[in-house]
Amino acid sequence: MTTIIKLALGSLVLGLVVLGLKTLAWWMTGSVALLSDALESTVNVVAAFAALIAVRVAARPADANHPYGHHKAELLSAVIEGVMIVIAALLILREAYTGFLSPRALEAPLGGLLINAVATVLNAAWCRVLLVHGRRERSPALIADGKHLRADVITSAGAALGLLLAVVTGWWLLDPLMATLVAVNILWSGGKLIRESVSGLLDEAVPDATLAVIREVISTQAGGAVQAHDLRTRHAGQATFIDFHLVVPGDTTVSDAHEVCDRVEAALARAVPDASITIHVEPGHKAKTSGIPVLG
Repeated sequence: MTTIIKLALGSLVLGLVVLGLKTLAWWMTGSVALLSDALESTVNVVAAFAALIAVRVAARPADANHPYGHHKAELLSAVIEGVMIVIAALLILREAYTGFLSPRALEAPLGGLLINAVATVLNAAWCRVLLVHGRRERSPALIADGKHLRADVITSAGAALGLLLAVVTGWWLLDPLMATLVAVNILWSGGKLIRESVSGLLDEAVPDATLAVIREVISTQAGGAVQAHDLRTRHAGQATFIDFHLVVPGDTTVSDAHEVCDRVEAALARAVPDASITIHVEPGHKAKTSGIPVLG
């Protein structure tokens, strides 16, 4: 079992524990804000299950039907998770509206706050684990899950603050008001996650910093070639796809051209983890003015 799959499984288990704690906190208090928090945790469990399936699929090697691999399964999972976050926000807004119509005093608020605090601490700790390891493993599904938990931590903190202020002041409208503010924040978070994930599904190029590294590697490691041009990149989960045309002098033998390509591929593989590289060799008269000059 890979590290990514273990973390995804851990998210599912933790999500069930946190859901139980938050449901208990809501049952003890009757708070609309805590109910909204529990609703989001329900979404967390569904999203964690989707992420677990996605990382298992993404880990499969390329096959006849998927020659480029299954990496985009993680991006699809991240989109689903973003949609689930938005759905959670809409459910919270509905509960907040009900709370505005009939505000009421809460029962056992301090006990509910304590239980909710325990759930929040668990989520915050696991959120950090997911984001650190997700970036290290370059897993969109784990990063999305971590961002989702981060939104959940903010939700829990906001819900707790609204409940605490309502208890101190006796203004019970603060409970649904805080739930509304939390829902707006979650909507923004979910929308951002969807946008980021869709960019990968639509074969968006790698970030500018990574592109600069790729160009530098080609320029410094392609000694024997004239230039490179028509560089294209895209990312899909953990994989980065790089393809370009490499121009060599017309009298270069096939063996020498192949040696140059091998050297460039090895350097790119070291600089860009999990890179899939395709190089098309062309004769000298195919050079373009906009190409990447070879310095070596």
